[in-house]
Amino acid sequence: MSQQPVAFLTRRETFSACHRLHSPQLSDAENLEVFGKCNNFHGHGHNYTVEITVRGPIDQRTGMVLNITELKDAIETVIMKRLDHKNLDKDVEYFSKTPSTTENLAVYIWDNIRLQLKKPELLYEVKIQETPKNIISYRGPYPLNGIYNPINKRIPHDSCTNISSDSD
Repeated sequence: MSQQPVAFLTRRETFSACHRLHSPQLSDAENLEVFGKCNNFHGHGHNYTVEITVRGPIDQRTGMVLNITELKDAIETVIMKRLDHKNLDKDVEYFSKTPSTTENLAVYIWDNIRLQLKKPELLYEVKIQETPKNIISYRGPYPLNGIYNPINKRIPHDSCTNISSDSD
């Protein structure tokens, strides 16, 4: 029996937004120490580049992993309408209590893109380039205390002899 081919499909988009790196869980002095100039009271902006990747079997009937229009529409809803030309801290409720780091931005995009897809399990990665030197990749929740999200559960490989659980 032959296996169905699996492919990765990535859509790239750019958007502009401003934010201030500041955590309500830290004092003003701690925020300044941790975030430095990015803790500027008036904030600062970025031209972000986001790549959304889905992974799955190539449908034999359509020849696609996912109709690119569905992914394009999800990106339009989640990123362009909600984040583009916005102050993340003031205009996006999620960031009212969560620091608007690029890591947290990736989590926000991941969670909301999944809500837009007919098959959310196909979402593989959210990658955000904040600057030419700073890039964040997010592939879903990390298992805590041995509890895995069943959608993102890793399959152990019997041939792996490395003790590290992250080696496979």
